[in-house]
Amino acid sequence: MGQIGHIARKAMEERSMARTQEQPTLAVLIDADNTSPALVEPIFAEIAKYGVATVKRIYGDWTSPQLKGWQNVLLEYSIHPVQQFSYTRGKNATDCALIIDAMDLLYTGRFDGFCIVASDSDYTRLASRIREQGLLMYGIGSKKTPMPLVNACDKFIYTEILRGAQDEERPGVPDEKSVRRDAKLAKLLRDAVNADADEDGWAYLGSVGNHILKQSPSFDPRNYGYARLRLLMRATGLFEFDERAVDGSGQKQCYVRCRQEHGVRNNAP
Repeated sequence: MGQIGHIARKAMEERSMARTQEQPTLAVLIDADNTSPALVEPIFAEIAKYGVATVKRIYGDWTSPQLKGWQNVLLEYSIHPVQQFSYTRGKNATDCALIIDAMDLLYTGRFDGFCIVASDSDYTRLASRIREQGLLMYGIGSKKTPMPLVNACDKFIYTEILRGAQDEERPGVPDEKSVRRDAKLAKLLRDAVNADADEDGWAYLGSVGNHILKQSPSFDPRNYGYARLRLLMRATGLFEFDERAVDGSGQKQCYVRCRQEHGVRNNAP
């Protein structure tokens, strides 16, 4: 009977793991003091790309008139407001409440990752602690967010690109000349391709993207006016592409290599 129970538990764990791999469960915690309610829709649309928000909480002093704009969206998006009074002038009690709740949720073991929506460096140690636990850590905040917090995340998304994203393929007005002149961007992209390249210099684009995020959590092609990494890399003129069929699936995968090292062949449309 004990062995049967063990097998049953193992089967349940495997099914749970399979579901987690398909749709990671995320705890979303929002600091209302430095987040605009006008960004709720694009924020949750962005979060949906990375997993399912099974917990959605927002922290602030709801007696303050400064947070009145949030009241209209809390019910619509099923966000649970957490009241935190400002006991002392100049001290942000919201930060402490969010951090305490995050640690409580972390120790439940129910989540695959967290998403902290804030632009405050006070959350840097929290982000690092979540990653130390082996969980995914996503951050969403403005471009004024201190780099220690940005670098403590697996990925950090700037709210400015969410605010300006209108066209799915190419949000904003891309400036190809500035992209081609960006030496720092060129080095980041080249290094990522070379790090994952095979003997012929080809690297799978998905692996390249993952490598870039390890080096620069705030990297996002939308920061440069492009919705996809491939579109950004093509705009630089530094790379060639190859679309390869996946055996028996009818799907294709994109591979890329540095153009200056291998001629000018380009098979992708």
